[in-house]
Amino acid sequence: MIKVLFVCHGNICRSPMAELVFRDMVKKAGCAERFEIASVGVSSEESGNPVYYEARQQLAAHGISAKGKYAKKITQSDVDYYDHIFYMDSSNGRALRRMFPQETKFRSFLSRDVADPWYYGNFEQTWKDIEEGCTAILRELM
Repeated sequence: MIKVLFVCHGNICRSPMAELVFRDMVKKAGCAERFEIASVGVSSEESGNPVYYEARQQLAAHGISAKGKYAKKITQSDVDYYDHIFYMDSSNGRALRRMFPQETKFRSFLSRDVADPWYYGNFEQTWKDIEEGCTAILRELM
């Protein structure tokens, strides 16, 4: 089992989008049983909240449901459990390294930051970035 965790700030936009897109990709590739996929945030400010409305709309436009997905903050148990932990921007990476200074498995989702649509409102660009990153990760892990 390959265990993959996606991380953003609040776990209501980018990381749940990546989780759900990646789940859809591995299902379509016929290898869903080989993966365990989740997402979390580095902050607890959104914990318990559903995926942000505009992120849900973007996912739905591509036939992906966010039903049942609620924000949660990363824990030491998550860090210990997941094999691959991908963060969405350099700020998330710094937060992870502050929270878990001994951990070495944190990796950038893309070679550039995925702009946070919560602030910039461009959910279409976020979709494109996430699709690009998930495609590359699937190729790497397969």
